[in-house]
Amino acid sequence: MQAENTKDDFIMKKHVKSNVSWVGYIDWELQQFHGDEYSIINGSSQNAYLIEEEKTVLIDTVWAPHRFEFIENLKSEIDLEKLDYVVANHGEIDHSGALTELMKERPDLPIYCTANAVKSLEGQYGKHGWNFNVVKTGDSLDIGNGKKLVFVEMRMLHWPDSMATYLTADNLLFSNDAFGQHFAVEGLFNDKANQCLLEKEAMKYYANILNPFSPFVSKKIEEIVKLNIPIDMIAPSHGVIWRDNPLQIVEKYAQWAQEYQEDQLTIVYDTMWEGTTRIAHAIAEQAGRVSPDTEVKVFNISKTDKNEIMTEVFKSRAIAVGSPTVSSTILSSVAGWLHFLSSLKFKNKKAAVFGCYGWSGEGNKVLTEELNKAGFHVVEESIRSQWNPEKDDLDKSEAIAKALLT
Repeated sequence: MQAENTKDDFIMKKHVKSNVSWVGYIDWELQQFHGDEYSIINGSSQNAYLIEEEKTVLIDTVWAPHRFEFIENLKSEIDLEKLDYVVANHGEIDHSGALTELMKERPDLPIYCTANAVKSLEGQYGKHGWNFNVVKTGDSLDIGNGKKLVFVEMRMLHWPDSMATYLTADNLLFSNDAFGQHFAVEGLFNDKANQCLLEKEAMKYYANILNPFSPFVSKKIEEIVKLNIPIDMIAPSHGVIWRDNPLQIVEKYAQWAQEYQEDQLTIVYDTMWEGTTRIAHAIAEQAGRVSPDTEVKVFNISKTDKNEIMTEVFKSRAIAVGSPTVSSTILSSVAGWLHFLSSLKFKNKKAAVFGCYGWSGEGNKVLTEELNKAGFHVVEESIRSQWNPEKDDLDKSEAIAKALLT
């Protein structure tokens, strides 16, 4: 649930670099995002930035629930009449939610965004005759003091309208959703964050939101490298600002986009009367014997957050998925999880299936079909146990472990 915020939740602007300040919102109580599709455990932030050179520029706004407080806070920092431009890097409501209130105050304010962002903003908020200035990769805007904003389209990272904005001289990349995380850090910068949590949240964000667009990620990184622009700081729309070795997150993205995997086996299942649970644990035990260096993790789909599981699947070179047969198919919890799995488009991973049944036993067939559709290579070895698994059934877990890990 989103806790109700007050004006006091917004604080004065925080210095980022030179004449750039952070004017966003740290959302400590946020628990879900994209409806209920993405779980948030360590808070988040909606990052907006204010550039005060000869021209004053606002980079993005905040989520709609905080729009009134955002405008009041902005007024306490600058005279809105002196705001020259607003850059809308992305039209999604967590970035543009305060734009409607801002435009009520300044209906003449020029908005710089992509052509697709115009469609997004007008589609969400209606056609109000706003002063849109459409930009594409390579276009620039002079903001004085020898500095320019250079625009770089970031299509499908993760929406068609997304773009990044680069501030010359300060070598600062406002990267939008790329390189972000849902992670609340009071100190704003990556060197002020818990490093273990930062890496975990950055990977979770990539695995659950950006992985389907990995081919675009690889191409965009290549494109940015070819531009040969110095990057001293990366300021995304969520989470920390990367100032300590900022290219470390770019290097991570380059790795994650290449069909990423570690030496890990993740076993996921649901059960009715614990028979499928016993098989899952037997596979885990045998995997530890067959491949002692492999990290093995086991999750019950109904008891574990789906985004946390998907992050572990992202890390894995193989998975095993289990469900009992119910009404000639699989449990609805497993079916829903497999649908989500398919949408994330993981590549170059093996899978095995297992489960119990009482009468007809179609569960394994359904699991195999769904995993094949999701892009996994399903091995022949499986366990299909009638009623409760006996020793002969559980002994097959060794063959599954070998097929997945050797």
